[in-house]
Amino acid sequence: MGLAGPATSDAQPPPILSLPPPKPANDTSTGDAPSESPPLTTAYEPWPRPYYIEDGLRRVAPYHFTYNTWCKQRWQGRSLIEVFASEFRDKPLEYYKSAMVSGQVKVNDKIVGPDYILKNGDLVSHTTHRHEPPITAEPIRVIFEDDDMMVINKPSGVPVHPAGRYSFNTVVEILKSERGRHFLPRPCNRLDRLTSGIMFIAKNPKAAGLLSQQIEARRVRKEYLARVVGRFPDGDVVCDQPILSISPKLGLNRVRANGKHAKSVFKRLAYYPAKNGSDGNQDPSKTGYSIVRCLPVTGRTHQLRVHLQYLGHPISNDPIYANSKVWGFDLGSNDPDALQNSDEDIISRLSRMGKEDVAQAVAYYDEMVDGYEKQRAEKLSGERCAVCDTPLYTDPGAQELSLYLHSLRYEDIGGEWGYVSPMPSWALPPDGLSGPTEVGGMEDLVGAAAATSEPAVAEPVAAQSA
Repeated sequence: MGLAGPATSDAQPPPILSLPPPKPANDTSTGDAPSESPPLTTAYEPWPRPYYIEDGLRRVAPYHFTYNTWCKQRWQGRSLIEVFASEFRDKPLEYYKSAMVSGQVKVNDKIVGPDYILKNGDLVSHTTHRHEPPITAEPIRVIFEDDDMMVINKPSGVPVHPAGRYSFNTVVEILKSERGRHFLPRPCNRLDRLTSGIMFIAKNPKAAGLLSQQIEARRVRKEYLARVVGRFPDGDVVCDQPILSISPKLGLNRVRANGKHAKSVFKRLAYYPAKNGSDGNQDPSKTGYSIVRCLPVTGRTHQLRVHLQYLGHPISNDPIYANSKVWGFDLGSNDPDALQNSDEDIISRLSRMGKEDVAQAVAYYDEMVDGYEKQRAEKLSGERCAVCDTPLYTDPGAQELSLYLHSLRYEDIGGEWGYVSPMPSWALPPDGLSGPTEVGGMEDLVGAAAATSEPAVAEPVAAQSA
């Protein structure tokens, strides 16, 4: 993940630049970043990027973007409108027909109309007006840097690579904007959009390859911090429950007896009781919150989040695994055979969240958002874009920009190097209470992992996801 892979038959050519109309002769604007309000359109490759900060969010002025793809074998001999109707269904059919007539959809850079029959070698292009969701305005902070590598502290809510709805509002593009258009950042480890913390950004292919080799040789271990519901148990807690992907389309996983082997080590760092005190009739393990150190021994998708949920202490603001509307009162804890909630019930409830429970729905992860664009947690604002007539959405809330899961530390098992980020603000003691503001070494966690038959090291990059 993060390193360039071999080209495939479906690889797309570089995007065609799509420019806004020329400025009138009496227009004296400089084209700099917007001061009061953003321009309606920008070029696809504007420089500097059309960022602006407003209401604590990094925003991108809307811009035109041209998607390109070569004619696939299954498209050959079919009409252009038939292909769009069957494979590009995020917009109404009438939109595609109109776009083919107006030239927003072209073949080989020519207007051909909806009845054109596609053939081998055709290049299909579709120019749209893009509206990127805003992200946090918190900067990407550098922990360490030399000629080959940057170690950064990624803010929560910022995707790493351009994908889906995000292009400029990503780690890669923000760093490029800050360092210059010829800077090519190469992410060497993976963090989900909502997860914050340490990332390695190589400045050249050789540095990226060296770190990837260390990870693949299982010479790197990592530690996370999580803020979870209730009072987490004392001592070292080892969870070795297998994890099953019950819906790859939704990116949804859970503990299941027939899943893949997974193991995590947890240790409570601090516990903070509820502000008003716990009800004497309420289980104290479910009140207040704990800050928990997490050592993933294996690297399954959403492993820490799923294991914490199984233990009855899900991450406090987890939009999926701490969602009572999806998992019920017990939030999916201690149910390895899916006796309390079937996989089908969980998938159905989660799929309905964006349709019927918009007010309660929260962030969907990138795998989900890309496939379920219309199920976004943001609500329609009632306004439409003056350029493309697209319905506009409200800004995401704080719960859609943050997850209480932080990549705290990466280190070489031989002690040659190691990096620790500051504790995130949500892990520090609340006002009026005392608690730890730093985290010690990993000896206890590594010792608990050593009691198993596996070393506590990170798995290859492609497998990493908290």
